[in-house]
Amino acid sequence: MLQTGDIMPSITGKTHEGEPIDITASVAGHWAAILLYRGDW
Repeated sequence: MLQTGDIMPSITGKTHEGEPIDITASVAGHWAAILLYRGDW
């Protein structure tokens, strides 16, 4: 669990189109909530 002021670990993923995205760079300097959808159960 991250604490206030901690640096977010590097996270990469794919968009719904399959393109790679660097999530860490996308939210740098901003508040963010990252939701992960793991698919249909």
